[in-house]
Amino acid sequence: MPDTHMIPWTAGTWTRRPITIAEHDGALVAAAAEGSDAWRHTAYGFVHADEHALLAPLGVGEAMEVTFRAPWSGQFDQAGILLRADAENWVKAGIEFADGHLGVGAVVTRGSSDWSLGRADDWMGSDITVRLSRWPDAVIVRARAEHAEWRLVRVAPFDGAAPASAGPLLAAPTRAGLTVTFTRWVRTAADAALH
Repeated sequence: MPDTHMIPWTAGTWTRRPITIAEHDGALVAAAAEGSDAWRHTAYGFVHADEHALLAPLGVGEAMEVTFRAPWSGQFDQAGILLRADAENWVKAGIEFADGHLGVGAVVTRGSSDWSLGRADDWMGSDITVRLSRWPDAVIVRARAEHAEWRLVRVAPFDGAAPASAGPLLAAPTRAGLTVTFTRWVRTAADAALH
């Protein structure tokens, strides 16, 4: 088992500070601003770059995991992890509540965003962990609820030469009041294989 290092909540820098932030029993509890999101152009025509993400450096050969829970109810409520090289090259992955269903998915942005989402209604009420592994030319996204098996969510191109940072993400595009409890933030070795 690779070494796993807890990342202190104070080790990251916010892309945009949440409305409220508090620490309780080692967990980070944050509330998203209404209208917060991350998206570029595709299908909707707009650019949103006002998500709340707490970022720390992540290099090739490393992985980062974030564990969280939230009361999902608002359209496009989201939480998970963001990997960011710059304003036009980033990946967000995790849970999104859309059209009355809980989904696990990813948005990969290389100038413009795409979106993939699979239903995960049985994860409602669970602690969810999202894992990003950086390879020399890719990012591998996995997720799981509680201690179930990892689900492969996405394999996406990502420039290994680009300095990048990653960490906990939350956003609430359509409502006020989304509060996410992040219970774990760790750095470890990247996945060695896809299967």
